[in-house]
Amino acid sequence: MKVKRYVVNALPEALPMIRNELGVDAIILNTKEIRVGGFLGMFGKKKTEVIAAIEAGSKSAPTPKSPPRPQPAKQPTVSPSMMASIGAMSSTAVAEQQTMKEKQLIQEATVQFAPDVTEAVRVSPAAAYEVLTGVQQQQQQSSADNRKPRMTEEELITEIRDMKQWIVRMSKQQKLETRPEALQALQDRLHEQEVSQKLIDQLIEEIEGRLEVSDLSNPTTTVDRSTVWLIAEQILLDWLKDFEASVIGRDTHVIHFVGPTGVGKTTSIAKLAAEQTLKLGRKVGFITSDTYRIAAVDQLRTYATILNVPLEVVFSPSEVSRAFRQLEDRELIFMDTAGRNFRNELYVSEVNSLLQTDRRSETFLVLSLTGKYADMSSVAENFAKYGIDRVLYTKQDETNACGAILNLALEQGLRPTYIAYGQTVPDDITTFKVASYVSQLLGASQ
Repeated sequence: MKVKRYVVNALPEALPMIRNELGVDAIILNTKEIRVGGFLGMFGKKKTEVIAAIEAGSKSAPTPKSPPRPQPAKQPTVSPSMMASIGAMSSTAVAEQQTMKEKQLIQEATVQFAPDVTEAVRVSPAAAYEVLTGVQQQQQQSSADNRKPRMTEEELITEIRDMKQWIVRMSKQQKLETRPEALQALQDRLHEQEVSQKLIDQLIEEIEGRLEVSDLSNPTTTVDRSTVWLIAEQILLDWLKDFEASVIGRDTHVIHFVGPTGVGKTTSIAKLAAEQTLKLGRKVGFITSDTYRIAAVDQLRTYATILNVPLEVVFSPSEVSRAFRQLEDRELIFMDTAGRNFRNELYVSEVNSLLQTDRRSETFLVLSLTGKYADMSSVAENFAKYGIDRVLYTKQDETNACGAILNLALEQGLRPTYIAYGQTVPDDITTFKVASYVSQLLGASQ
């Protein structure tokens, strides 16, 4: 293959040069704009570099002719009239050669980029050149687009899922705008109680299904608030019917208390111990492993002194067996554990190593209703891995929101056992009653 480089002002100038030197079968391999001359890369003139080539042995390639042998030239005698005729013939030849160049440019553009340049060719060679340049740029842009990475199947699925979720949200929003005032009021109440949106939607849907209204989407439809509250109460009672708490059984020997720092584990132990000792007459004992918090042992020791019950302190899992042997004559043993950051599963497993796992033991997870639901859920989820499903809620008197109890019960299966609502020992604690809780959750209908 014969390859040749041309540097011209514009592409049309290179076409006749290529045709004359390489033949009509030559092809243009590449064109690009370059700068020639200048100083330190600046002030250079714009030029076009054209790379053309033709296969070796092509029939259209011009065959170099051997120069004729020089003959002694005769000095003809030319008259003035002949000189005028020769001048006229030269001008005609130059015009014909220019016309041939234009035709060649048109032919090159038409063959290479037809039919895109056909219309431009009818106008002028300059128009053909403009179209030729435009088509080249378009092809380069198309090639660059083809090199761009296409959307993967996973990205396409994600985009479709996002679009579906957006449509669902818009549909829900439209439905909320046309919802009767009573249902909207119920939803606002549950939001105030920090009930999860999933449970709110489920409850509203069941209420709408039970209401004998032909078209709830009609803004003019009126629904009685007391009716809505009554239906909601019935549904919630049905949801929580299996979560009614039972008192501490007579056959229970050990109750462990676990939970984050500052939720009221020690005070809750004192309340329950006082109930079992003073009201039920059971022999109670205390064990504590809360040696991290300052004065934690002293606090429980004070309660033990007041109730006249023994107290054992353990500093490691190996001492737990010794403590139980010391209290083997006790009917019921309450074991206090150190509060830690139980969103960390390592601390959860550490506390779990202290717990007795026989059939006569129970473990209460202690949570404060003043905490954020997200944190409570995270703690509960870590303890649920070890089979802990009973919860004692504290500080009900310090908050107006109690929706977390419903959320943890229905979403994670945690059973409420006791509700503590003050600091007075042993009075400010009661067993969990479903009816009382639902009444508090819904509040008054008016």
